[in-house]
Amino acid sequence: MRRRAIAYALLSAALFGASTPLAKIFVGSISPLALAGLLYLGSGLGLTVWLLLRRPRMLVAVRDVPWLAGAILAGGIVGPALLMYGLARTDAASASLLLNLEAVLTAALAWVVFRENVDRRVFAGMAAIVAGGAVLAWHTPEVRSLAGPLLIAGACLAWALDNNLTRRVSGGDALALAALKGLVAGAANLALAVALGAWLPAPGAIAAVGIVGLLGYGVSLVLFIMALRDLGTARTSAYFSIAPFFGAALALFMLGEQPAPAFWIAAALMASGVWLHVSERHEHEHMHEPMVHTHEHVHDLHHRHIHAAGWDGREPHTHAHEHGRLRHRHPHYPDLHHRHGH
Repeated sequence: MRRRAIAYALLSAALFGASTPLAKIFVGSISPLALAGLLYLGSGLGLTVWLLLRRPRMLVAVRDVPWLAGAILAGGIVGPALLMYGLARTDAASASLLLNLEAVLTAALAWVVFRENVDRRVFAGMAAIVAGGAVLAWHTPEVRSLAGPLLIAGACLAWALDNNLTRRVSGGDALALAALKGLVAGAANLALAVALGAWLPAPGAIAAVGIVGLLGYGVSLVLFIMALRDLGTARTSAYFSIAPFFGAALALFMLGEQPAPAFWIAAALMASGVWLHVSERHEHEHMHEPMVHTHEHVHDLHHRHIHAAGWDGREPHTHAHEHGRLRHRHPHYPDLHHRHGH
């Protein structure tokens, strides 16, 4: 399941990374707020159709509503708006690499505020990514002021808070969570844009933006939430930090932008930081406290429970189950079952 979670995180990164230079195409013709709204609304509508076809089960647990509301506000409304305004002032390739700051800020919040374990190796990777972002902010010729990089950094901070709040609800239905976030965030951003006098583009452009939003924001978020369950916030964000490299490569290929030497220096620093993140190994004796929850699982060391009559023997499967107290030692990450102190 860990390998599958890593694959989810990498695919999520690829989809989101590609969406940045694609969104850059529309920045000049659509106001930043309207563009953010259309991206998320396309995500929400597309995922809602998928959700209805799949015949949804329980959508969102009542105890998860405050965490989800905070995630929607930070990552669905504030973050996209700041990113679109930042993209209007920064070239796409540099913007894509600056988005790597999201992983650093996510890990910092997870470590300092939410008490997730982040060791020295991950901290060193964070430092390398920060250095790469600083090189881009100060030495890229296309950046005529710090306004663009600072706005993008603000978007990264909003998404970092979003990631940590989403971790609290990651055991829920990933598709339902992402659909709700897209609908609420999209409607809020679009309504605000229209209230401020923004004009909507032609139907064809709206459809194109919606498709970018469905893949780069919607499907990407579903995969990200599924990865959070097994990898934890900081580790999932470490894999996700590869996203800007997909975006930068697509920007250079599609938009014909010529990178300065600082671009490659920043890329090398960020790549080394990503490698330090993904090569980390964590193992110690730990205690699992009793708990009851619902999520997809197989009958591994943490799921040795009985089933009611009628179970067909299929794995993985999803149902409410109880965990007893357990103490053992093995390599692990801050997944749904390893959110303990150190």
